[in-house]
Amino acid sequence: MGIGEAYESNVDDKSLLWGTYRPNLYFGLRPRLPHTLMTGLMWHGLQDWQSFSRPRHACDQGDGLQGYTWTEHDLRNGGIQVLNDTQNNVQITTEWLKVPGKPLQLGLPSKTSVYFYFAMDGVGGLELENEEDDYGIEGTVNLSGTAPEIGDFSIRIQDGPDVTPISQGPQAAKFASKIGKTSFVGLPVGGGDAWKARDIILRTIVQAIRPMLEGYKLDDLPEPAFLLTLPNEVYGGSNFIAIQKAFEGPFSFDIYYDSASVKQRLDAEGLTRGIDAFRHTFTRRFLETFPLPPSTPNSLIEFSKSMTSNLLGGIGYFYGSSIVDASILHEWDDEESLETGETNQDEPTLIEPRGLLTATPSRSFFPRGFYWDEGFHLLIVGAWDNDLSLEILKEWIDLIDEDGWVGREQILGEEARSKVPKEFQTQYPTYANPPTLAMAVTAFIERLRASPSPFDEQLGVTPGAAQQPLSPSPHNRRLIDHSAASDYLRTIYPALRRHYHWFRRTQGGQIKQWGRHARSRTEAYRWRGRTVDHVLTSGLDDYPRATPPHVGELHLDLISWMAFFTRTMRGIAEFAGETDDEAEFREIEVGILQNIEDLHWSEESSMYCDASINEDEESYHVCHKGYISLFPFLLGLLTPDSPHLGAILDLVRSPDELWSPYGIRSLSASHPLFGQGENYWRGPIWVQMNYLALSALYKTYIPQSGPYQQQARQIYDELRQNIIGNVFKEYERTGYVWEQYDALTGEGKRSHPFTGWTSLVTLIQEDAADGMSIVPVMSEKY
Repeated sequence: MGIGEAYESNVDDKSLLWGTYRPNLYFGLRPRLPHTLMTGLMWHGLQDWQSFSRPRHACDQGDGLQGYTWTEHDLRNGGIQVLNDTQNNVQITTEWLKVPGKPLQLGLPSKTSVYFYFAMDGVGGLELENEEDDYGIEGTVNLSGTAPEIGDFSIRIQDGPDVTPISQGPQAAKFASKIGKTSFVGLPVGGGDAWKARDIILRTIVQAIRPMLEGYKLDDLPEPAFLLTLPNEVYGGSNFIAIQKAFEGPFSFDIYYDSASVKQRLDAEGLTRGIDAFRHTFTRRFLETFPLPPSTPNSLIEFSKSMTSNLLGGIGYFYGSSIVDASILHEWDDEESLETGETNQDEPTLIEPRGLLTATPSRSFFPRGFYWDEGFHLLIVGAWDNDLSLEILKEWIDLIDEDGWVGREQILGEEARSKVPKEFQTQYPTYANPPTLAMAVTAFIERLRASPSPFDEQLGVTPGAAQQPLSPSPHNRRLIDHSAASDYLRTIYPALRRHYHWFRRTQGGQIKQWGRHARSRTEAYRWRGRTVDHVLTSGLDDYPRATPPHVGELHLDLISWMAFFTRTMRGIAEFAGETDDEAEFREIEVGILQNIEDLHWSEESSMYCDASINEDEESYHVCHKGYISLFPFLLGLLTPDSPHLGAILDLVRSPDELWSPYGIRSLSASHPLFGQGENYWRGPIWVQMNYLALSALYKTYIPQSGPYQQQARQIYDELRQNIIGNVFKEYERTGYVWEQYDALTGEGKRSHPFTGWTSLVTLIQEDAADGMSIVPVMSEKY
């Protein structure tokens, strides 16, 4: 689908106005505007009547596709995606400019009904320009429309060369007038209901087919393609137009979108040249951005390209209200509520609609924004397109309210809520999530420090031969123009500072109440939102914690995140010239690092642990070997000569504990809860946590002298290969990357495709031996 992008809009970067911003669909396009034109693709088989009940539209793991993968994707230029629908024996390739298809197995029938729809989800007009015909439209289909923020536009839909309409089968002669034509329907659809396109189209066909079925017996039904068609009508006030094409064997059709300002219209030859040029340019830039060792096999390069493309193809624009309960108190969140037994049972409310550009963890299972995931997403997005990552980061920061809170799940609008069980739809303003947006800010500053400019001295950069000048492009404007970078950081700083202090205020833990001894009397933290078996807000849902829960418990992972967050804020404050804030953050950071040692190190267990309160009202350590106990190491908070680093590295490398041929396990294999219960964070391997381990090793414990430098190097080399090898093996075996990997077999588990933080394999795969940084970890000097 060719898109002319010369629009007047409120989106500053016009090259990011249009995109595949409906990642929950197998293919859908829309602009980053709340109420405007949306498009989508749907198809089903025509080999039998039952195939009509299994249409493909929204990504669904139950569809049984043998993989759907963006092989190339760049939101500024285009994308190519391959969908393997083995049940219907069709492989559909969606190219932004063109939608071709071919059968997967030539010896089997391949009959496909393909729908493409256009919906004006707001003020504007949409019209079918062709004359209505009861038998469909022959030749080019033409539409036109207008919307306030994108202006006037026209759409052309043309069949590709050598397509074969379905013309054979029972009763074919009766339907000769319809064969080879495009069916259509235009309908008035209520505001905000365009996302229900699948149901709208299916309901329309069912209503149209009922009178046509009269007079036929079950054993004498016509070919499905002759009856399963749109009714070829356009109703008054239509703001939803769907077109339908039916093919046998290989097929293609092109959709051209032209804005009123486009001076030269594309044609089939131009589309072909454009796609070829896009493929070539994408591959060249990918290998420049993510350099791989010369010995890397081509299959691994294509895999890495696909992982990056799928993360970029999972970026979506969401708009709508979210459900928030600002008053309810939950057990173990507040000491006073525990004593009184009182909770507020007010009904959750819908807050004002908001918009968000965000990457998504999984197009099929989690097609919405997740705070805890997004920081990891932006590491990859930022490496590929620095300015796109800043656009996404800014939209998240704009969600921070006056109190400093932002919801950990952004479930915006009915379409997003339709994919979320009701009990998980409400967000609570006392609930946090790991502050991974700080990682995205840190990554940006690291890229700035590596980009020479007149501001090098201010950024703490020593110019050297390794620094290469960047060529100007929309991807890196704020890396070349450091004054724009400075303005950006100053713009996000107030809201980010408000957010930081919200964490300190709402997630603070207790020290004096339980007679604990620590050098700082203020720096202790615990997650709110605790239940008996889960701490969902930590992101490590069912990881073992204190039993029973207690308001006096302290969480090691949260205090570690706060150390990282504080270090990031100190860096921004120093860069922005906020000297008083910079001094404050430095003092807080020192206190946090001291209290990690004073409150969370267990000499008895030789590991870092949570803390809680026992029956005698005394503080004790809650030690469960696994990801939680690694956090001071994972976030690079320990010095290379820390006396505790050796015990941590030994725990990581022990096959009886956390080490496996597939990556570091989330919970020790020796733990009594290993693999038990729902087994979400009780053993399975998570790529983003292994990435944190690799980054800490590479950025802190390998390059700096210390007693464990050689051990760190050995673990890094082995772990890197284990992660790459297993994720790639499972991708080749199944056609997907997965949410997590089995702790004993390495098999992919749970939701798929999970091309969110699992796509970090792209960064892991870079050749660190050539000096490429695989992760941003903020150093002491900014």
